[in-house]
Amino acid sequence: MSHQKLNLTLKVWRQINAESRGTFEEYKVAVSPDSSFLEMLDDINNELERKNLEPITFESDCREGICGTCGLVINGQPHGPIPRIATCQLHMRNFKEGDTIYIEPFRAKAFPIIKDLMVDRSAMDRIMEAGGFISVNTGSVPDGNAIPIPKDIASESMDAASCIGCGACVAACKNASAMLFVSAKVSQFALLPQGQPERYRRVESMVKVMDEYGFGSCSNTYACEAECPKGISIKNIARMNRDYFMAKLKTENLEA
Repeated sequence: MSHQKLNLTLKVWRQINAESRGTFEEYKVAVSPDSSFLEMLDDINNELERKNLEPITFESDCREGICGTCGLVINGQPHGPIPRIATCQLHMRNFKEGDTIYIEPFRAKAFPIIKDLMVDRSAMDRIMEAGGFISVNTGSVPDGNAIPIPKDIASESMDAASCIGCGACVAACKNASAMLFVSAKVSQFALLPQGQPERYRRVESMVKVMDEYGFGSCSNTYACEAECPKGISIKNIARMNRDYFMAKLKTENLEA
């Protein structure tokens, strides 16, 4: 471990709840370049608690870039300046001596602030509940090769399934759109034979819930893909749009 310390100024967003008025509070820190961003926040909170002051509320869990709950906006970028990582994987060596770092929560109408840097992302859970499943026959485990799937299709499905639902795409979009997230969850099933029975009902249901929670429409700026820690492709949005169009055609034909 390096004994050198970085002297930094942090501007951290503090807000009691969604109804209260928030503001940036300043903290001066000396931190090891080997510390992760969340370890730095832990150290600040330890110091605040020693002084009987209110610690900074932020969300974190796995600290391995898997769960997505650690999402913060750092100097205007969801998850910070390093591409393809979550906030928990960001280390302080990526900043320079004397830097000022602004730390904010993910901002979107659909992500109301709970406190400080923690937001309520349960809207994304509701979207998954609307269509993130397939129909299967119960019974014995089917043979792994019973339904042959081309490797390129399986890989594309797995790429879509790697979305961790962190909401960085929403925070990056000027319209706070969840299209990249929803399209990834639609695509991971739409590409596979097992996902075909609900394919069009799924996309209608998930888009409906997305709209109900107030996510915006796609801005076509590719900001979502650029900030996604898993590099989810916007090709999934095009696939979802095609499926949604087909779903509406099928609905209209049934009603005709």
